[in-house]
Amino acid sequence: MAAPLKIGLAGLGTVGASVVRLIAEQRQPLTLRCGRPIEVVAVSARSRRKDRGIDLGRTRWFDDPVKLAADPGIDAFVELIGGEGNPALAAVSGALKAGKSVVTANKALLARHGVELAALAEKRGCALNFEAAVGGAIPIVKTLREGLSGNSIARVYGILNGTCNYMLTRMEREKLSFGECLKEAQRLGYAEADPSFDIEGHDTAQKLSILASIAYGTRVDPDSIYVEGITSIDSADLEAADELGYRIKLLGVAVRTDKGIEQRVHPTMVPRDSAIAQVMGVTNAVTVDAEGIAPITLVGPGAGGMATASAVVADIADIARGVRAAPFGRPQAKLVASRKAPMQRHEGGYYIRLLAVDRPGTFATIAKRLSQHSISIESIVQRHRGTHGGDDPKRAAPVPVILITYATSEDAVRKALAAVKRDRVISGDPQLIRIEKN
Repeated sequence: MAAPLKIGLAGLGTVGASVVRLIAEQRQPLTLRCGRPIEVVAVSARSRRKDRGIDLGRTRWFDDPVKLAADPGIDAFVELIGGEGNPALAAVSGALKAGKSVVTANKALLARHGVELAALAEKRGCALNFEAAVGGAIPIVKTLREGLSGNSIARVYGILNGTCNYMLTRMEREKLSFGECLKEAQRLGYAEADPSFDIEGHDTAQKLSILASIAYGTRVDPDSIYVEGITSIDSADLEAADELGYRIKLLGVAVRTDKGIEQRVHPTMVPRDSAIAQVMGVTNAVTVDAEGIAPITLVGPGAGGMATASAVVADIADIARGVRAAPFGRPQAKLVASRKAPMQRHEGGYYIRLLAVDRPGTFATIAKRLSQHSISIESIVQRHRGTHGGDDPKRAAPVPVILITYATSEDAVRKALAAVKRDRVISGDPQLIRIEKN
């Protein structure tokens, strides 16, 4: 039997400890599957004294993860420190420069430095594996990079943030306000004390940038993605979506268009009978539309110690088997720059919620403005009537009105709504949610 693959692991938080535990528990099956044993021989973490529930008695300890990464006594390096800068960046770069394959779950690192790290890996003939960085236990990276390498990808979209999906699920089922639901998510540990990175869509954007790179050969660049979070969603939108046959999800979407690759993150209405609409709570899901096959949807836990550890160990097993693939599915030099697609060019259906002033001529004015921009209405719902104010707009109570459009451009919708607002026939700002069809 071949010599053991000796692993150096940096970061012994929930995921790191779970990786050590899983390798120990699965030692014999992993040896049979890989043709060689896998051993964690060295680790690095902030505290040596902390009880992590794992046996590190025979494991060498490094206070500096960068020194661990370059240690000649390891064959491969696992980075579970987190963060886009040092020490994670220095450690991963050092390992690759030393000719050691790397496994990481660090989406932030890959989103900012993935291209340069891929170049290092290719130059040294090393693997750079990162299945756990997107979707936790969902094998979406391998699916796109290897399983569908013979297919042209039309669209990749999914629920990539469990915090947002949990909140939208609770808001829909329990009629909670956004603020109430956020407090509950924080209490349960699903949301951070500062939840902005999740609820404003940036976590999803980092993950989407990685998937888009593999699917379309673009350079990983989260700044090229249009990002909109869920803070504007309230119970009125969720109730309306339900009545109209939709659910609202925060989606990351990358799609091939005639104008190039469009990458966007935003709240989206999806048909209730679609596979992705059934994904509730903290669960993640990714759907791939590829040429020649029916859409594929992968569903699973997107976070958590053992879920993420399973993806990390699968990547380690590939290294033990000698599997090597270009990190982003093609040589780093062949990746093309991605540009931020103006959302004005986006085309599709839209949900529009207005607070219309209840006076004669209001609906005629709204219809006129939509018609002027060639926007056709699929359905109109008036929630309830306000108190009629005659011709005095100050006395007219607003009436909630919901419009569903046929496919049109975002530019046309926004121009029409701006004109409606100038006409002073609505109160406040319109709510606009894009519709993603199956």
